[in-house]
Amino acid sequence: MKFELGRFAGVAAVAALISAAFLSTPNPVRAATYSSIVLDAESGQIVSQYDADAVTYPASLTKMMTLYLTFEALEHKWLTLDQRFPVSAHAAAQEPTKLDLAVGTTVSVRDLILGLVTQSANDAAVVLAEGQGSGSEAIFAERMTRAARAMGMSNTTYHNASGLPNPFQRTTARDIATLARHLYLDFPREYAYFATEEFKYNGVTYSNHNHLMHSFAGMDGIKTGFIRASGFNLAASAVRNNRRLIGVVMGGASAHARDMKMATLLNSAFDGRGADDGQYMASTAAHPKLRLALNTPPATSTLGTLARGAARTLAVISPISHAEAATLSPKRPPAKPAKVTLKQPNPKAGNAAGWSIQLAGYSQHVAAARAGSVAVARLPAARGKPVVIVASKVHKTPVYHARIVNLTASQAQTACQTLRHEHRLCSVVGPSMQLASLHTAVRTAVE
Repeated sequence: MKFELGRFAGVAAVAALISAAFLSTPNPVRAATYSSIVLDAESGQIVSQYDADAVTYPASLTKMMTLYLTFEALEHKWLTLDQRFPVSAHAAAQEPTKLDLAVGTTVSVRDLILGLVTQSANDAAVVLAEGQGSGSEAIFAERMTRAARAMGMSNTTYHNASGLPNPFQRTTARDIATLARHLYLDFPREYAYFATEEFKYNGVTYSNHNHLMHSFAGMDGIKTGFIRASGFNLAASAVRNNRRLIGVVMGGASAHARDMKMATLLNSAFDGRGADDGQYMASTAAHPKLRLALNTPPATSTLGTLARGAARTLAVISPISHAEAATLSPKRPPAKPAKVTLKQPNPKAGNAAGWSIQLAGYSQHVAAARAGSVAVARLPAARGKPVVIVASKVHKTPVYHARIVNLTASQAQTACQTLRHEHRLCSVVGPSMQLASLHTAVRTAVE
């Protein structure tokens, strides 16, 4: 495929000048406007909203549509993950964040996707756009706008694939929620990319910018975004008790305040409480550190105690996770723990539900619990299955593994294959090994 870039050089130059001016303008075209919406991913029913039709700038949430069209091309076999696209001078010249792609090199579609979902790489977004738009980001942006209209995103217009500043690139919280829902429903297999925690390219490891993925139970995507004119944006999706919600917060005063608001909105929605979203973003003032009481023996700890302890631990580990801890109501009684019944299988019966899968080891109990929560949300066979945290020691250092139990042999094998395909550690644990080791397990709440 030939990429004729000369004819678009003038357009690219003008766009670059507009973006540069927009970046450097002390007073953006408009002040960031706060808005939000939470909806049920399956039904589309709105759970809460505040000024959801206020027009603002999408920033890097733009890349959600770039990825949507890429996923569509993969599903129709117009592209393959191993297919390589060339890096143009225009792509390499994009403002950070980026992968620092070199002009004249080629990059696989797989690496470009991972660069977008983790690093929010602007150069990778342009390479994907040019690769699918006959060498022109502008042509691809027109396709993005047409796709938005087809989804009912009536207030969204795209002029680039990255979300870098452009005064004519607009959207709303409602439109972003519509796009997030289409990503989940239309491409359930590719949606798993949004849960990627880190990505290694050319010897550099890039971590996901959605910090709530490390602290909010059940969260597995989707995207963050920021330019000065938009404020801090976040589209997020989380699942608890087989119910998936999609939340969008636009115009946050800071990344921390945005994450606080998202956690509050989603927790309220999951708990069936109406969210009071009439106030502007939460204060960014630091919360006092919470003392940990982690010396309660696991054998005598209740599920409620462990859940509260996990929330307190989160609040100390990361400033962002104050959001999760702050939304726990002290008057609300802890949920009654679901009984974990480990079935006594016949080892010869491959379909007996006595198998399990064990995930990677972590140095902290909370990290292992979160890994288990994400895996349960991602794996259809694991939905509703209990998760236990198995504690062990390596050279006197505690190591915690999440283990999803009560699977059949077939379910366990399939689940591990899925996780390994996503470059995640997973091992199948047979019935005899499971029953022998679970007496040391620390049970945790997986919401």
